[in-house]
Amino acid sequence: MTQAAPPAAPANPAAQRSFAALRNPGYRAHFFTYALAMMADNIEHVISYWMVYQKFHSPALAGFAVLSHWLPFLLFSVTAGALADKYDPRRIIQCGIVLFIAASLGWGYFFITDTLEMWHAMLLLVVHGCAGVLWQTASQLLLHDIVVPAELPSAVRLNATARYLGVLVGPAIGGIIMLALGPNTGILLNTVFYLPVLLWLWKAPYGPRFRKGDHQPPKRAVRGFADIVQTIKDVRGNRLIVSMLMLAGGASFFVGNAYHAQMPEYATELGHGDPGVAYSSLLAADALGALIAGFVLEGRGLLRANPRTAIILAMLWCSALLAFSAVKTYPLALILLFAAGFLELSFNAMTQTLVQLNAPGDIRGRVIGLFNMASLGLRAFSGITVGLGGAVIGIHLSLGISAVVLLVIMGVLLVRFKSE
Repeated sequence: MTQAAPPAAPANPAAQRSFAALRNPGYRAHFFTYALAMMADNIEHVISYWMVYQKFHSPALAGFAVLSHWLPFLLFSVTAGALADKYDPRRIIQCGIVLFIAASLGWGYFFITDTLEMWHAMLLLVVHGCAGVLWQTASQLLLHDIVVPAELPSAVRLNATARYLGVLVGPAIGGIIMLALGPNTGILLNTVFYLPVLLWLWKAPYGPRFRKGDHQPPKRAVRGFADIVQTIKDVRGNRLIVSMLMLAGGASFFVGNAYHAQMPEYATELGHGDPGVAYSSLLAADALGALIAGFVLEGRGLLRANPRTAIILAMLWCSALLAFSAVKTYPLALILLFAAGFLELSFNAMTQTLVQLNAPGDIRGRVIGLFNMASLGLRAFSGITVGLGGAVIGIHLSLGISAVVLLVIMGVLLVRFKSE
């Protein structure tokens, strides 16, 4: 039994227009509420990480914060996708948003009462990580109910743009809120930014009840970790999906975003004025590159989803990071990080689009979950390849070696599609 797809897109140029998905009123509501929630996610990071650092000064707890953010994606993404396959994805998203709100309220309580202990912080970090799994996977599946197939590449790329918009704007707004209102009031105010998506999904006309044709969910039961093995078996014969999973998983495992954690050291070694400003500027260059990529590619209608194009873009991303690991000039480092951000959004959005378009309808949520497991969950291990490796051989060499290894893997994948 398969889920009914949205009605086919009309065969006219409108479907290929710039920002095609944003012309859909339902997607506009999804985009703006999603961006607000992503901003709130990052505001919470800024305030909670700062307060935890002030309270405990614990590098181990900072490391746990990274693991608690990505490990839930590794362990539970497929299960979250299975739940979204079987039940209404709107309600799965709302469950994730409620967990986000609970985490912010929890931080607020412990900040106000000054009773925060390390185990409290660890528990709230885990709750936040699990909220992200439920939210992200179900949101990606819901796109298939909101837009027609011809608009899906636009919707996926715009969702990725919204994510980077939140990453770029969230920390800045979080810093302003913390300075203006203080962390106690700021973390409570942050719950308000989650409310639009929670309320919109209450009555949004999408999900199983609104699909044309067969409205019944698939009979396949949610089987927990067994779903991971079964989903791998289900897609292993699909060369395109397997290759895109390998691309996303390889990029996540070997590089991911672990180099962000090394930015303070890069900023210090590049020696350009105040290290704090230099550090913030390096991170901003990476995020700004991704943000501009989303708007430029959407505005110009560039880079149609294609596996070879996705692989080539990933190889260029590796090359930009390899060059960044070797440069000694701060302005050039900024340019390379901007390019890396531009290329990262481009290949990630394209890879995700290809997986979503080619996933079987009755297990689409599980396949999207498998993609998130590879593209997000495996980032937990990039802390070893880039992070711990940097402690042994230096951050420049560890990032350079990781980028080279990934380039080789991408080259092998490209050969697989040389005839296309």
